[in-house]
Amino acid sequence: MASPSSPLPHLLLFPYPAQGHMLPLLDLTHFLASYGFPITVLVTPKNLPILQPLLSAHPSVQTLVLPFPSVPGLPPGVENIKDIGGEGNVPIIVALRQLQDPIIEWFKSHPSPPSAIISDFFLGWTQSLAQKLQIPRVSFFSSGCWVVDVLDYCWRHVPSEEFRKSPVKHMAELPNSPSFTNQDLPEFVTVYRDSDPLFSTIRADWFEAGTCWANVFNTFDELEPEYLEFYRKLNNNENVFGVGPLSLVKGHNPTVESSSDEVLKWLDECPDGSVLYISFGSQKQLNQQQMEALASGIEKSGTRFVWVVKTIRQTDGGSDGIPIGFEDRVSGRGMVVKRWVPQEAILRHRAVRGFLSHCGWNSILESLASGVPIFAWAMEGDQMINSKVLVDQIGVAVQVCHGENSVPDPDKLGEVLAESFNSDKLKAKARALSKAVADATGPSGSSLRNLQEFAKKLASLPPPTK
Repeated sequence: MASPSSPLPHLLLFPYPAQGHMLPLLDLTHFLASYGFPITVLVTPKNLPILQPLLSAHPSVQTLVLPFPSVPGLPPGVENIKDIGGEGNVPIIVALRQLQDPIIEWFKSHPSPPSAIISDFFLGWTQSLAQKLQIPRVSFFSSGCWVVDVLDYCWRHVPSEEFRKSPVKHMAELPNSPSFTNQDLPEFVTVYRDSDPLFSTIRADWFEAGTCWANVFNTFDELEPEYLEFYRKLNNNENVFGVGPLSLVKGHNPTVESSSDEVLKWLDECPDGSVLYISFGSQKQLNQQQMEALASGIEKSGTRFVWVVKTIRQTDGGSDGIPIGFEDRVSGRGMVVKRWVPQEAILRHRAVRGFLSHCGWNSILESLASGVPIFAWAMEGDQMINSKVLVDQIGVAVQVCHGENSVPDPDKLGEVLAESFNSDKLKAKARALSKAVADATGPSGSSLRNLQEFAKKLASLPPPTK
């Protein structure tokens, strides 16, 4: 992309320390490093191991490792959301703000400082940092654009007490005019207070993203074109790029890499389209009541299944919260797995027909890419919005439960799973979206074109003035 006389600009990438945020941004880093950009990735010490696959593939990528600042409300040693859960987002965001001065010192002392900063959208304060450094900032969204449009609407209207207290939020100005209840939206909508300086700071951080030089989304044009266009017009910025799913654009092939996993071997023995895959992501734990209701619903549905479980804190059942006797009763038609599994490879397996999911964005993209319909049980945050859009607008999901503390009725759950599992309409929609993903991430697809256009614009940036 660059000639020896015009070297590519140095880029500083700053991921947010949560798996669903870090991995897509590291995929983007992989792509940019493949183009030859000099890159520095900023992390704190305990997050450095997550970079090892990237650093092994691209030895030229440098790291800036800064100590994780301590803040009230965050246990010592916690540097990643996986170690504390969603309630840790606010204190981690507050803590990372304290890295501004160390970053400025590093920038000033660097012989060839970065010409741009690419940072996670949770790190809105890095826009003011970029302004101080007199370099452009790119806001990276690990989510879909529809979530961002909805959250933007909420942040704009949340100072209104009438908006907060309204039981249903009708967002007529957004694409498809969606409506959401308070349960569908993040907690800040109901607890926001203008008098709280923390809320004011986080709200101001959010709007910083709209003033960025560019915005990059881990989504693809064909999935949500109207939401991407709405965001462009809202912020009067043409530099809005849908470049996902990034794990596919960079050529990752989980099926080949994970072909020896015992779950895949078990699936090999199952008929085509006969298995329900169940997983709630890397962070979420079901409580005992939820575990029992889900186990009962699975049993009543009669479907084959693979269920990835996590140890729970208190249990009246087995050591992992699985009701005693459940595994014996479903022996032969199901697997309960108590470890990490190759999710992408499982979803792509011919035997898998449905995915009971918490509706995290990465899981959604993996399911869509595999042509697998979703049985939605959203738990928190953007998952609730994702679930509503997937069910009500995209038509590729069926809601089976909704909410972090909700407990499904086992009989109804069993009925929904049994009736919807073989839905030809759902499967046809999922297959169409799978083709759209393949087209978008292919050699002439929209996501690759957008990535290349984004890289060209980065390449044209001038060096910073120190």
